Amino acid sequence: MLHEMLRVQDRDVLDVGCGEGGLVRRLALDGARAVGVDPLAVALERARLAGRDVPGASYVAGAAQELPFPDESFDVVIFFNSLHHVPVASMDAAMSEAARVLRDGGSLYVQEPVAAGSSFELLRPIDNETRVRGDAQDAIRRAAQSSFTSLASREIVMTVRYADFDALRAHMVSVDPARGVALDLHEGAVREAFEGLGRPVEGGYEFEQPLLIELLSRRRQGRVAVAAT
Repeated sequence: MLHEMLRVQDRDVLDVGCGEGGLVRRLALDGARAVGVDPLAVALERARLAGRDVPGASYVAGAAQELPFPDESFDVVIFFNSLHHVPVASMDAAMSEAARVLRDGGSLYVQEPVAAGSSFELLRPIDNETRVRGDAQDAIRRAAQSSFTSLASREIVMTVRYADFDALRAHMVSVDPARGVALDLHEGAVREAFEGLGRPVEGGYEFEQPLLIELLSRRRQGRVAVAAT
């Protein structure tokens, strides 16, 4: 869907909340000059290790609400299932930072899960994201009324597959290490939900996660010409 809505070849692209860098590597292989930023040192270490042979991919430590880049550094900024992980009080700042580092007319692609679907229900005993997912949608709407112009919206259902319960655990901890403690406390309930909600398929179990996608454009900044005197 991202590639249907955006052109990335020969463009400077920033993935905010890149995690272990899977999207950054794909963008680089598709011809982008791709940069991933993430506050978790362990995620960036894994990203650099996995992407050491991928030209055009790089990684920087930093937070969405205080991006460590100069103004107008990128043609595209992407939040790929990451905005709801930004502290609620900092979501508007994260959107403002995206506008700051984008060039005039640059594109902001935001993909966010909604509080529905078997994948959401599976994880709710550990980390109930109902409120933060709603807050993320509110922040996107506010951004579309200020620094950005809305270009397109999409609603899709993503299929998430885990080979087994241990694969689910590894994924959850890679996103947020603190979830490991919560998972240990509620492991029985989550294992039961894994078996009950998962759809058995070859190679594991599948879960459904509805997503909302917004493509926005940074509003062009007017420039005032100063007459020579």
